[in-house]
Amino acid sequence: MSDLLERLRGRGWRMTSQRRVVAQVLDGDHVHLTADEVHARAAERLPEISRATVYNTLGELVSLGEVIEVATDGRAKRYDPNAHRPHQHLVCSGCGTVRDVHPARDPLADLPSEERFGFTVSTAEVTYRGLCPSCLLA
Repeated sequence: MSDLLERLRGRGWRMTSQRRVVAQVLDGDHVHLTADEVHARAAERLPEISRATVYNTLGELVSLGEVIEVATDGRAKRYDPNAHRPHQHLVCSGCGTVRDVHPARDPLADLPSEERFGFTVSTAEVTYRGLCPSCLLA
């Protein structure tokens, strides 16, 4: 069983066949699918699943904190199931590919106290941008 499915079962989330398929599609370490990609893959497994059901399920998963919504420069939002593993994102400026990365340093440690302006900072979101190997060759 996937990590996401286990977490959802542990929360007592009502597991319909549609919800299960969406969670199964999102399973994996470097999964960052758009809602349309989730729908297309879910429909391969459960042809009657509607786009609205996929969008609603993704919204619920984000609200529960089980999936992270990743926005990348005006492109379609992507959905990351690794919400409980601290990480940052590496985004290709060419094709939009998103990968999880785990830098050695805590990004909060890189913000000097004089740059915090009295804020009590609790989280940091860092996105690294560049070109993936495929786009470099193109």
